[in-house]
Amino acid sequence: MIEELTRRYLDAVDQALPGYVSSLYVVGSAALGAWQARASDVDTVILTSRPATDDDLVRLAKVHAGMPRPPHLDGVYLDPAVARSWPTDRPVVPFVVDGELRTDQPCGELTPVLWLTLRRYGIPVRGPAAAELGIRVDPEQLRRYNLDNLREYWQRRAATFPTELAEVAPDMIVDPGIVTWFVLGPARSHYTLTHDDVISKATAGVYLAQLFPEYADLAHRAVRWRAGAAEQFTATDLAAAGDSVHAVADDAWRRFDD
Repeated sequence: MIEELTRRYLDAVDQALPGYVSSLYVVGSAALGAWQARASDVDTVILTSRPATDDDLVRLAKVHAGMPRPPHLDGVYLDPAVARSWPTDRPVVPFVVDGELRTDQPCGELTPVLWLTLRRYGIPVRGPAAAELGIRVDPEQLRRYNLDNLREYWQRRAATFPTELAEVAPDMIVDPGIVTWFVLGPARSHYTLTHDDVISKATAGVYLAQLFPEYADLAHRAVRWRAGAAEQFTATDLAAAGDSVHAVADDAWRRFDD
């Protein structure tokens, strides 16, 4: 599926914009050996031969609108100047989320974690090996990004759970995707802070269970759901997921905030 999807994209973009896409690398769960047809999209980094013109963007939008879904082919476009700098300051570049091309907003996908994943695990579909791209990952930027992400993204959202669940029956069934998102995501950031490496969501479940055994059952159920098992989650599980976010983030800040 991954090879078929990337080849279909390259055939379409080469026809629409000959010579525009110079390299394409698969990152994300597919690069980490954890891609699952039921739960994963195909994440990519796409290097171009030139900055995109308005006409290029119109044609790119048509290419992405014509791609099959799900899974989506998502990713970021880097022209030569952007690729030389490997930015982490959310510049405005074309990027694709859930199969939709976005062209006029800061790209939050450009992070030190993406560059670390690309450098170590990126799979070249077109272009040289990722190790030959000269990707730079600043250790301090990587540390700061993960700490800030844990506090400003994960904890800020988890902090709303008590209010949202205050009048909800504890056994009410909730969206398993939301529970799984909050159970597994923060553990990945914690692992990167600890090991200067990147892990998949499935491996993050194992890591969380080891780090905080009180959340082991919830973590294992989240991993099983992502793998296709018929797991159900309740409001009580969502509340526990929020508690796990705070446990992971607080531990990371205690250990890694210099």
